[in-house]
Amino acid sequence: MKLRGKPEPLLIRGGRVIDPAQGIDAEMDVLLADGVVSQLGHGLEADGARVFEARGLWVVPGLIDMHVHLREPGEEWKEDIASGTRAAAAGGFTTVVAMANTRPPVDDASMVNSILARAAEKAVVHVLPVGAVTRGLEGKELAEMGDMAEAGAVAFSDDGHPIADAEVMRCALEYGCVFGKPIIDHCQEPSLTRDAVMHLGYWSTVLGLRGMPAAAEEIMVARDIMLARLTGGRVHIAHASTRGTVDLLRGARAEGLPVTAEVTPTHLCLTDRLVHDTWYDTNTKVNPPLRAAEDVEALRRALAEGVIEAIATDHAPHHLDDKDVEYNYAAFGISALETAVPLLLTELVHPGLIAPGTLIERLTAGPARILGLGAGSLPVGRQPAAGSAPVVAGCRRVGAGSLRVGGCADVTVIDPGLERTVDPERFYSKGRNTPLGGRKLRGWPVLTVVAGHVVMRDGEVLA
Repeated sequence: MKLRGKPEPLLIRGGRVIDPAQGIDAEMDVLLADGVVSQLGHGLEADGARVFEARGLWVVPGLIDMHVHLREPGEEWKEDIASGTRAAAAGGFTTVVAMANTRPPVDDASMVNSILARAAEKAVVHVLPVGAVTRGLEGKELAEMGDMAEAGAVAFSDDGHPIADAEVMRCALEYGCVFGKPIIDHCQEPSLTRDAVMHLGYWSTVLGLRGMPAAAEEIMVARDIMLARLTGGRVHIAHASTRGTVDLLRGARAEGLPVTAEVTPTHLCLTDRLVHDTWYDTNTKVNPPLRAAEDVEALRRALAEGVIEAIATDHAPHHLDDKDVEYNYAAFGISALETAVPLLLTELVHPGLIAPGTLIERLTAGPARILGLGAGSLPVGRQPAAGSAPVVAGCRRVGAGSLRVGGCADVTVIDPGLERTVDPERFYSKGRNTPLGGRKLRGWPVLTVVAGHVVMRDGEVLA
């Protein structure tokens, strides 16, 4: 990670500390020193510490985004590690998990090491690489999962490419058991999604666009649940988007199967009607597609109940040339890191649909639990020496997703009442592709602290 040197002590004073991992929701002070959380309490003092007055603000563990496309290597004109991690810092995220579908893909240990080395030089937040499940993302032959796990891959995924071959998925889950890593699957039955560009339903019919049926996702989710039952391997469903998927996940949870899922802010807050209302705005084109209102309601309930345990952005930045074309030919994806928090607060928290503590849990402890992040478990930013715990800027990754004393000083401060208008031209991401441009949202991150270093303050990235 690019951050260097010993960070100055920082006292965050008088904020509403929300740390679901510790069951904390109270007005407190937080003292950060030597790159770790030094104290939590009331009336804290520290000689020489900078003071950040947080009264009226939320002070939460550093947000974790477990599904991000940084595009490096191979498509740096869309995004790179430097721009993507600055976008993450602007959005309040202190850790991002980089998907493997780069060009070339991250499908061997040398590529994992390359991502970590690049992050060590360029990143301003923690970057954790995901390794590909199959060589070349072709879905045919397993990649060297063991070597990648040893090098520092935190999970395996062919995201963007469904693992259509059930035998390949079965073998991947068995290997995942050996290495203690989840398999993150992009669940779609390819024959049902070919040439489709939006959700199959009323609005696709009105607009004359080829639709993806919800069943395309649900068929693969059902298969993966069965394979998890067969192998005991850990399946993680990427970007769940349908009511049927929620029903399947609820059944797997009741059965005690090792199946988890994430949902994006996009699928929690927007519906397929937006394609009509924006008159074919290609920034609404995302995969899986924006779904119907009943799917959105089911996803919200599942998030509140804990059936879905994590929120992840699926940040997918694109160059203007990829979007400034007819809807059928536009690239899938939304640049989402910088708008995730205010969109969620505006659409879910402020209307009273999701409690603040629940939202923060799904952005911190939830993804940390799924990925097994904790004491000595992560290489962050660079590859540690053999036998040592991962260290970045003097910070040992203890208890990621929490503000436990002694844990890494990753902190996000959110102003729940702050209103801003989304201006894609001011994004730190190279991707301006968002359907939210010009929309006023309420509840923005105002401070991002990574390993004790202030990397964003009042919307300005400082690192």
